[in-house]
Amino acid sequence: MKQNLEEIKTLAKRTNGIFRTADLKKLGFTAYEIRKMLEKHFIERIKHGYYSLSETVENCSDAEIIARLFPEGVLCMYTALFYHGYSDRTPLAWDIAINKDVSKSRFKIDYPYVRPYYMEAHLLLFGITNATYGDTDLKIFDKDRLICECVFFENKIDRETYNKAIQGYIADPNKNISNLLDYSKKRRILKKIKSRIGIWL
Repeated sequence: MKQNLEEIKTLAKRTNGIFRTADLKKLGFTAYEIRKMLEKHFIERIKHGYYSLSETVENCSDAEIIARLFPEGVLCMYTALFYHGYSDRTPLAWDIAINKDVSKSRFKIDYPYVRPYYMEAHLLLFGITNATYGDTDLKIFDKDRLICECVFFENKIDRETYNKAIQGYIADPNKNISNLLDYSKKRRILKKIKSRIGIWL
């Protein structure tokens, strides 16, 4: 088993800490052996078909797990509103904007709870910055892009949070109206942005 564990540690280093059933099978591990390693807590199941070393999981923050499972995802909506200070409600989920063509099964994860927002690939190329959670950096929509998303998804966000976000943005000395208008054109909601926010500017 010691040799097996060393092989898996090498695999974990190569895969940024998270590896799949297929990766283990490539190393020659059978389904029975994988089950035994789970029972002995050499490895832990993060979600169906995805594993990490038990010692890694114990020291792994939610943000690290999100970064490893969804490196191309972008934090959005409630998660981003809280991070940017436009909401004081602690998010119940990690809201992630993601390419609509990715496998939906990737989001079948018990913990941490993830809520995907599927988008065209070209919509994940602008208005993005970094969010720092401890030692982990995640991609996140910047403030101007975030407000565009709130207006775009205004029917999916509760009214109190929505109003607070808009007012928070209007009062924010670091807002960039030029970016807001540019992003809203790309999102095809320029008229909505002007009607929702223009009167306050």
